[in-house]
Amino acid sequence: MSTIWVVLIAMAALLAGLVGGFFIARKTMVNYMKKNPPINEQMLRVMMMQMGQNPSQKKINQMMKAMQKEQGKK
Repeated sequence: MSTIWVVLIAMAALLAGLVGGFFIARKTMVNYMKKNPPINEQMLRVMMMQMGQNPSQKKINQMMKAMQKEQGKK
């Protein structure tokens, strides 16, 4: 009888650890991405120049706002 309880407690602890670890890792990644966005203005300017466009500050600002708006939807 005690072996069954040990196995059940071990399974419950494993399940709780997996669920807790998932949510902690997810929260950490979301905070990291908010603090360190994947694309900044300088990167955007370089990409536009590589595509042969001459980026103005107005165009850069428009694209950054559009990207931030899309990130807010998710």
